[in-house]
Amino acid sequence: MSRRSSTASKPKPRSGRKRSTPPGGRILHFDAFSGIAGNMVLGALLDAGLSRKDLVADLAGLGLPHQLVVSKVRRGALAARYVDVRTGKGKTASAKRDRAHRHGHGHAHAHGRSYAEIVTLLEAAALDDSVRTRALEIFEALGRAEAGVHGIPLAKVHFHEVGAVDAIVDIAGAAIGLARLEIERVSSSPVALGEGMAEMAHGRLPLPAPATLALLKGVPTVPAHVAWETVTPTGAAILRSCVDEFGAMPAMTVESIGYGAGNDREGPTPNVLRAVIGRTAGLTRDRIVCLETNLDDLVPEHFDHLMERLLEAGALDVSIQHLQMKKNRPGFLVRVLARPADRLPLSQLLFAESTAIGVRASEAERVM
Repeated sequence: MSRRSSTASKPKPRSGRKRSTPPGGRILHFDAFSGIAGNMVLGALLDAGLSRKDLVADLAGLGLPHQLVVSKVRRGALAARYVDVRTGKGKTASAKRDRAHRHGHGHAHAHGRSYAEIVTLLEAAALDDSVRTRALEIFEALGRAEAGVHGIPLAKVHFHEVGAVDAIVDIAGAAIGLARLEIERVSSSPVALGEGMAEMAHGRLPLPAPATLALLKGVPTVPAHVAWETVTPTGAAILRSCVDEFGAMPAMTVESIGYGAGNDREGPTPNVLRAVIGRTAGLTRDRIVCLETNLDDLVPEHFDHLMERLLEAGALDVSIQHLQMKKNRPGFLVRVLARPADRLPLSQLLFAESTAIGVRASEAERVM
């Protein structure tokens, strides 16, 4: 894979314009019937055909002392791959993953990294451009969720478990896997959520963890009926940043199937994430949401700014049409096409960046 020098400029935020899967393009579907975590994603991709040799070689570009430990395990009736990370001091991440993730705030901690430090690390890493951009997107989503939960600016977010070497490897590894496997589109089933309470850095907090729940806004979920953390903040951030649609497995010719193991838990279902990789035979379909608002006082020169903000926030398309409104006043119809999971954030942006006082939302099927 091509590498970029560490002096290259910072990637721009994702525009939100997703490519339609071309005929024969590769699709990845996550079956998150037992939740999702960063190491479960890595394990599932490796089990589905990602070369461990390539993954290790690409992760070396991070410049972080670590060893990737991949083992074959059983979770219930299923064989799966479990991924662990050993740091330069020989410590493993499994014990940390077995506890609920601790979340960021503005104070310094010896075993964490600030959001700014992680951004600097990824910008300087010898990674493929697409991998770097996706990893930065995932950490930005995670950082914004943490900032919102704790009521602090993004720049002051400091990660505990999430900022450790194992989570950086999980997120960069997921981005590497998608690039290496040439995935054009990612879908996911509704995500199974555990319940109960967990000990975290700020005391006992309810599950799903606050940052996890913030990242799952607009994402379809189902109860897992277990009293432990099924979705980690890292897993939720990967879903938020990488998944194009949520629902049943799309039409495809299946090529490979992988199972990524979480920690060994007692429960009604095996604690694994299933990844299904296949190719489209031609046309595909998904669901989108159409957001519309009528404005009779929009300054046309402002539309360029409004469109840019909406696309940066994940809109698939933004358009404007001329209207003749009541009392023959000229006006504009602003139409935003987006993934259903982005309905509320983009609606909030329309209220914040325009004079809208109401937004109409309707879902539709899209054929690609």
